[in-house]
Amino acid sequence: MNILFITADQWRGDCLGVAGHPQLKTPHLDALAADGCYFKQHFAQAVPCGPSRTCLYTGMYLNNHRSLLNGTPLDARHTNVALEARKAGYAPALFGYTDVGLDPRQFHPGDTNTRNYEGVLPGMDPVVHVDGLGLPWLAFLKEKGYETPNRASKMMAPAGGHDKNSAKGKTFAPAAFKAEHSRSAFLVDEAIRYLSVREQQSWFVHLSFLSPHPPYIAPEPYNSQYKAEDMPLPTRRSTLAEEASQHPWLKHYLYNQKGDNYTAGANSADNPTLSDLELRQTKATYLGMMSEIDDQLGRLFQDLKQRGVYEDTLIIFTSDHGDLMGDHWMFSKSSYYEQAFHVPLIVRHPKARQRGAVVEAFTESVDIMPTILESLQLSIPRQCDGRSLLPFLHGDTPANWRQEYHAEFDLRCPNRLGDAPPLGLKIKQCGVNIIRGERYKYVHFNGLPALFFDLQEDPNEQQDLSGDPKYQSLILEFTHKLLNWRMEHDEPSLTHLYLHSDGVVEHLDEAV
Repeated sequence: MNILFITADQWRGDCLGVAGHPQLKTPHLDALAADGCYFKQHFAQAVPCGPSRTCLYTGMYLNNHRSLLNGTPLDARHTNVALEARKAGYAPALFGYTDVGLDPRQFHPGDTNTRNYEGVLPGMDPVVHVDGLGLPWLAFLKEKGYETPNRASKMMAPAGGHDKNSAKGKTFAPAAFKAEHSRSAFLVDEAIRYLSVREQQSWFVHLSFLSPHPPYIAPEPYNSQYKAEDMPLPTRRSTLAEEASQHPWLKHYLYNQKGDNYTAGANSADNPTLSDLELRQTKATYLGMMSEIDDQLGRLFQDLKQRGVYEDTLIIFTSDHGDLMGDHWMFSKSSYYEQAFHVPLIVRHPKARQRGAVVEAFTESVDIMPTILESLQLSIPRQCDGRSLLPFLHGDTPANWRQEYHAEFDLRCPNRLGDAPPLGLKIKQCGVNIIRGERYKYVHFNGLPALFFDLQEDPNEQQDLSGDPKYQSLILEFTHKLLNWRMEHDEPSLTHLYLHSDGVVEHLDEAV
């Protein structure tokens, strides 16, 4: 069996044709879903990129792996999907990046791995490592005659001669490179070339796209594929002050926005002041970036089919987290709202007993590693908090499946190095835990008041019910659920072992 593990950075869960998006066209991903399984309620376990990807690659919740910010290293004692796949003879090949900070205790203080959080996941062969510098892509562009800067992010600017302040909005201008030379196209080209000489052996490819992560810019014709006037305005309260009144941290964040700028030359602090035109066009550009990825994946899928290896390939498409896209007066993903954590998941398994299924159950990013390992007939390490999704692919619902999703983030994100924790909190008071069932959602702040939402009556999470006496019993119920979840998922690596006079005794609990 071959493994094609695809991630597209910052792709919202509602942005797929199969998800019913009213504008976005994703014919190739929709076809993959028709040939596989679409998981409708799939959620990431953390934001931002580094912590979320660590959950994805290790099968662990953030409270166990503790890589809670971009740049927080991952403890080397934890295994991951690439290291485990090597036990079955695979050499997982990376095309793109993994954003994993490596344990500095393994390296000399002068080693470059201690100076860059965009490390390569242990066990991955960095066949084409395109991180923030993006040197392989820049070298490719230079060969094509482009004038290249010293890092890839500087290529994400409009082509010369295009007015960024035109009536179309700042993100409408096309990129300086042709679509066939984009970073996404380059990665697919390299993956196709790599696979072209591996038809007689099983392979594991991790294809990790940066797009549609900001800066929001697309090459022609994708920059104009969707019209700004067709895009809805963001979901938010009528004023910034009304939105900010929901919670002390939200107020702090909305008036102090930092992190990734939505486009080249922008400032995140200006997000609340963007015009309606800019908001609509940014959304149109975001969709255009997704359509470009869809087309590139269509090209890759077609290549696999032409070479006769598609049928024997497990294909997984997902994202590390979503994007607010102006909802609640913010961009990016540093929040507790659904838009930050709901992400797409499509799984196409060669031996699935049903095709085109839609799974309504809550699934999580921590389920991906167990799914891959079970597909390879490998044991699932005890560190994994997730569970294999293979039963769903065969038309079954596993016993005692979760009734809620869980997620976490740290309030220091996306502050820069040296910034103090917000609102006078201590570092250990910056954790936020989220538990969300079919109807209710509870958000627990370590050092600040909690939030409670009734998503049936308030799907946009605008009415905090934590102070309403009518909901106190439900809030207590969800507090207990959250505490039980944390206790059940305390790090378990050695808890099944017992040192006895006969040696080490292993107690296995097969109950789920």
